[in-house]
Amino acid sequence: MTKAEIAEHRYINREISWLQFNARVLQEATDISVPLIERLRFLGIFSNNLDEFFKVRYATVKRIVEAGKGGKNELGGIRAKELLEIITKIVIDQQAESLRVLDEIDKSLREEDIFVINESDLNENQKAFVRDYYFQNISTALVTIILNDLVVLPNLKDSAAYLAVKMQMNDGTKQFALVEIPKTVDRFVVLPKEDDKNYIIMVDDLLRYCLSDIFNIFDYKSVSAHMIKITRDGELDFDSDLSKSFIEKISDSVKHREVGEPVRFVYDKTIDTDTLEYLMEKMGIDNTDSIIPGGRYHNKRDYMGFPSLGRTDLLYDKIAPLEVKGLSLQTSIFDAISKKDYMVHAPYHTFSYVVKFLREAALDPKVKTIKITIYRLAQISHVASSLINAAINGKTVTVSIELRARFDERANIRYAQQMKKEGVNLIFGVPGLKVHSKMCVIEREEGKKLKRYGFISTGNFNESTAKIYTDYTLFTSKQPILKEVNKVFNFFETNYRIYDYKHLIVSPHYTKKAFFKLIDQQIEASKNGTGGYMRLKMNSLSSYEMVDKLYEASCAGVKIDMIVRGICCLIPGVKGMSENINVISIVDKFLEHPRVYIFGKDENSKIYISSADWMTRNIENRVEVSCPIYSEELKQEIIDNFNICWKDNVKARLINTENENEYRIDDNPKVRSQIALYDYYLDKLNN
Repeated sequence: MTKAEIAEHRYINREISWLQFNARVLQEATDISVPLIERLRFLGIFSNNLDEFFKVRYATVKRIVEAGKGGKNELGGIRAKELLEIITKIVIDQQAESLRVLDEIDKSLREEDIFVINESDLNENQKAFVRDYYFQNISTALVTIILNDLVVLPNLKDSAAYLAVKMQMNDGTKQFALVEIPKTVDRFVVLPKEDDKNYIIMVDDLLRYCLSDIFNIFDYKSVSAHMIKITRDGELDFDSDLSKSFIEKISDSVKHREVGEPVRFVYDKTIDTDTLEYLMEKMGIDNTDSIIPGGRYHNKRDYMGFPSLGRTDLLYDKIAPLEVKGLSLQTSIFDAISKKDYMVHAPYHTFSYVVKFLREAALDPKVKTIKITIYRLAQISHVASSLINAAINGKTVTVSIELRARFDERANIRYAQQMKKEGVNLIFGVPGLKVHSKMCVIEREEGKKLKRYGFISTGNFNESTAKIYTDYTLFTSKQPILKEVNKVFNFFETNYRIYDYKHLIVSPHYTKKAFFKLIDQQIEASKNGTGGYMRLKMNSLSSYEMVDKLYEASCAGVKIDMIVRGICCLIPGVKGMSENINVISIVDKFLEHPRVYIFGKDENSKIYISSADWMTRNIENRVEVSCPIYSEELKQEIIDNFNICWKDNVKARLINTENENEYRIDDNPKVRSQIALYDYYLDKLNN
């Protein structure tokens, strides 16, 4: 959309805004200041993001079109059919840019004596290694589908990559086949080093070299192979069989996702026309579907796992997670937080505090109950094992586990089954609502009373993502807050009752109303001449009601600084609508994940950390919790953090009407906020 077209609307379409976010990820792959192998990994993140976008967002818009609805009001003033066309054009352009970036990185890798070669580049020693590797590691895992007019093509797996093979037979006929690239083997095969040079071949090209072995029973004179990929609708569909448990229904639905409706077909643009037409006819794909011509390789998400080859100089410097001053892993966390609140800011601080707290609770004879919400668990979860340990030790453990955490359902189902077996009480959310809140409350017998301890977080209790996602976790023993956390758990079990809260802001019943009230207070402050001010940090802003309220505040003179990593439907800097709103987005080594809402000036500010973005789904269709920060020390820490991020002039991009992801450049000293934040915490620890 042009600047003039955007100005005619009050909102940026959320799908287009999301694609602009993914363009910022692709910028990191382009940035020559980013270590070379990390650039490849950003290319993988870009590709993985795009896969999920088509499974979810593109599929949703496509369903609107197929239902015969325009969807204009819900899609930021753009009709659904037109939006599909815009998306397809943007994606084709971004795919072309990603191929250009990949070529550029490949040249730079060669300068570092790292050669990613294909089947035609192999020397005799490498050919022997490749054939042996094929027979030893791949041949038994290979699925090959021989196609002919009498065979119904099986449903191709979602996001799996296939080699589309055409054999020109000696009798003049053609034989087509599909070879599935196995997910059980590494995509990148490291070949023996030669003359201090590293060689890598992608498994796709290894299979191309071994086509004569795969198809040795066929009498052909030539054979060719080109990659294709199908992306399917990622929406879960539930059956109504009352005899099935919720876990069974989710598990069945996840399996069904593998054969959902195709929403994108990507193919190697050099594929023979007759091969492409044959496959499209077999798969029932026509030109009304999203058909994306691509390069030789698909599933570039696998670049996230590109081998490091021991080249630490081509990777980000590793940081050692810091301790929190006053909070020790060697002594009781209960004792520490009984005296004051503490804040853990991952990955600058170690996530081990969360696991230590749960392990301590599992062993402490005084602990009677543990209640926790779980959204996305790590594949190997010490959080889950600690909860199981607590149940084995006789604690009453209640876990609200969200089985519908998109694309992490399998891991959650597996752990839910393990926890249930060991006596953990499981709650599977609330009908019609996802449980996205991040909280834990523990009841401990002290004297003749039960005292509560707990934590509330902006992120998942996941050891793996805690190393790469920035998130806040508040440890507290403030009884009024934890009493209300307990009310949320009561709501899970008796959700026909709506509870009142004085401290927490809880979706779906109170979030919009509470934040509107906080914004109105800043509007009033601006009108009174005391200066309204808001600083907001979130992953996404797509609720038009929240956008309109921010426009109202801007028109009343409230100064609003926003850091929005992903979707931003608000258009900042428009005179008479949003001239007092400034928005930046930071994309860097770590994924910016906290939701922080600061209302008012420093000394009088009200500060909340939250699990909720300002999206309609978070406000109306999920159980979310925003928690106030009452500790003056921690309030100042959060303000300091925001100010450091706001000064970023290395990795910050401007969000504006041009929508071009322009880097913020100014004359101030260079500030790369993620590095500066680590230094900030290091300084706090040492002083």
